[in-house]
Amino acid sequence: MGQEKKLLNLDEICMSRRQFVKGVAMGGVLLGMGLSPVRLLAATGSSAGQPTLSGKDFNLTIAPQAVNYTGRERMATAVNGSVPGPILRWREGDRVTLKVTNHLAESSSIHWHGILLPTGMDGVPDISFDGIAPGETFRYQFELKQSGTYWYHSHSGFQEQTGLYGPLIVEPREPEPFSYDRDYVVMLSDWSDENPDTIYAKLKKSSGYYNFAERTVGDLTRDIQQKGLARTWSERSMWNQMRMSDRDLSDVTGYTYTFLMNGQTPADGWTGLFKRDEKIRLRIINGSAMSFFDVRIPGLTMTVVAADGQNIEPVTVDEFRIGVAETYDVVVAPKDDRAYCIFAQALDRTGYARGTLTPDSSLTVEVPEFDPYPILSHQDMGMDMSSMEGMNHGLSGDMNGMGKMKGMNHDMSGSNDSMDDLFEKDMSGQAGHGSNAEIVHAATEFGPHVDARAEHPQFRLDDPGVGLRNNGRRVLSYADLRNLYQTSDPREPGREIQLHLTGNMARYMWSINGVKYADAEPLRFKYGERLRITFVNDTMMNHPMHLHGMWSELETGDGLQIPRKHTVIVQPGSKISYLVTADAMGGWAYHCHLLYHMPGMFRKVVVS
Repeated sequence: MGQEKKLLNLDEICMSRRQFVKGVAMGGVLLGMGLSPVRLLAATGSSAGQPTLSGKDFNLTIAPQAVNYTGRERMATAVNGSVPGPILRWREGDRVTLKVTNHLAESSSIHWHGILLPTGMDGVPDISFDGIAPGETFRYQFELKQSGTYWYHSHSGFQEQTGLYGPLIVEPREPEPFSYDRDYVVMLSDWSDENPDTIYAKLKKSSGYYNFAERTVGDLTRDIQQKGLARTWSERSMWNQMRMSDRDLSDVTGYTYTFLMNGQTPADGWTGLFKRDEKIRLRIINGSAMSFFDVRIPGLTMTVVAADGQNIEPVTVDEFRIGVAETYDVVVAPKDDRAYCIFAQALDRTGYARGTLTPDSSLTVEVPEFDPYPILSHQDMGMDMSSMEGMNHGLSGDMNGMGKMKGMNHDMSGSNDSMDDLFEKDMSGQAGHGSNAEIVHAATEFGPHVDARAEHPQFRLDDPGVGLRNNGRRVLSYADLRNLYQTSDPREPGREIQLHLTGNMARYMWSINGVKYADAEPLRFKYGERLRITFVNDTMMNHPMHLHGMWSELETGDGLQIPRKHTVIVQPGSKISYLVTADAMGGWAYHCHLLYHMPGMFRKVVVS
C-alpha cells in the first residue's frame, strides 16, 4: 500500500465508497412477498422476490455465478443461481431431505447454522464429513427439533465470502407467542470484488491494510485542546507502548467491502411494503464474513422478540448491534403513511446497508448520517479502570446482578496448569450467574504469537459496545435477553472450562489459549454433562463464538430464564460465561465466526 493512499482521511474514503457502490446488483434480487403464516395478506415487494423454497425435499446446486455489485463483473458462489441463496422454509417436527450437488472445481459444503442435528449432517469438512467433492451430490437428512430464524453457509475455505450463504426459516408447530401481519427476511452481508485469498494475504502482511481511520496530527491537536497535554501524552504513551491502536475496530472495512441487504447495494436498497398500523416482523440475519452492524429504523421503535431463533421476553429498543452469524427477530408497527429507512451501519462507520419500509414503492426516505467513529477505551483493553482517575467511559461496574464478581480476577501469569486440569475440580458460580473462578493465563499464552492479555476483564453484559454507549438511544444489550420460557436444564454446572481468545494483531495470528487450531487437542465433553464455558477476550476485537450442535445458554444473572444462543459475542477485554448441556454425541466445530480469524481461533469438540 502506498503512503499516499494511507493519508486519505475517513470522509474521503466514505465518499469514495458511496460512489463506488452505485453499480447495479446482478447477483442479488429484492426480497419480495412478506406473507405471514398468521394472516395471509397480499404483500408485494418492489420487485420480483428472492427465491423461496419450502417443503420437506430440496435439490440445491452450488455453482459459479456472475454478479456485478460495483460496476465490475465478478464470479460469486451461488446456491441455485442466487446470491444470497434461496430462502429455505421448513417446519418444526418435519424430517427434511436436501440433495446438494457441487458444480465447483473444488470441494464444498453447507452448514445449517444453529440447527440441532446429528454430527454427520452438520456440514463441516474434516470434522463431521468429508465435504462434497466436485461433481458429487451429498444427501443431508435430519429431523427439525426447533423453530425460528437461522441461516446456512459454506464451511469450506472462504466460499462464504464469495456468496455461499442464505436465510433459513423453521416455522413452529404451535402459534407464535406474538402477532404480526407481514414477515420479511432482512439478510445483511459484505461483498468484495477482491478474491478472499488476496484479502487474507494482505491482512497477514499488514493487519491494518484496510484501516484508514488511524489518528492524525489534527486528532492530536484536538485531544490536547480537550484533555490537556499531560493526559493526552499519558494516553498516547500507553497505546504506543502496547503497540496498539484505539481505532482498531474492523479488520476488513468499506474500503473493499460493499455492504448488502438481501443482496442489494446501498445505492439500490431493499424495499418492503406495508399498510399503516400493520405489525411487521423483520427477521434480521447477519450473514457477513467479517462485519458487525448497528441497526436502527429512525422514527420507529423495534420490539425484539427472538434472539438466534429463540423466543425471548419482548424488549423495545431503538437500536441493536448484530454480530457476525447472529439473528434477531423484531416487530415494528408504522403509524404513518411514510417511508422508513432500515439503516445498518458498519461498526467502523466505513459503510452501510440499507432498506426501505414504505406503503408506496414511489416514496423515498433520506439515509441517516453516520454516527461518530468509535474510539476504543482502556476499558476495551480489559484494564482496571478503578485505578485510572478521570477515565470513566459510562460503563457501570455492577452489571445486571453480576457486580459481585467484580475484583475477583487474579493474573496468574505463567501457570503451567492446562485449562482442563485447572477447572476439572475448581467449580464456582451459581447457574445463570456466571463464573467466580479466577482468571488464569496458561503457559501457552506467552510468546510472540500473543501480543496482549487483559489484566482485569469484566462481565459487561449491559454494555452495548464501543460506539453505542450513551448515544441518546435505547440500545439492546445482552443483559436485556431473558428466555420466554423456563430454563430447560436447571442443573448446576459440574465443571468449567476457561478459554482465552488470543492473538497477535501485527502478525494476524489468532488462537485460543495461545494455541492455533492446527496444534490444538480437541476439547472433550462428557455426554449428558452440564458444564460452563467462560471466555476471556485478551484481544481488542469482538469475537462471535459459535458452538455447533448444542445451545450456548448465556448467563445474564437469572438462572430461571436463561436465554439460548448459537453465537455469543465476546467484547474486547471482557469475559462472558454460558452453560452447555452436552447432549449431542460426536465431533463438533467450535470457532470464532469472523472468517479470517477462523483458521486459528478454532477447536474441535468431542462429546462422548
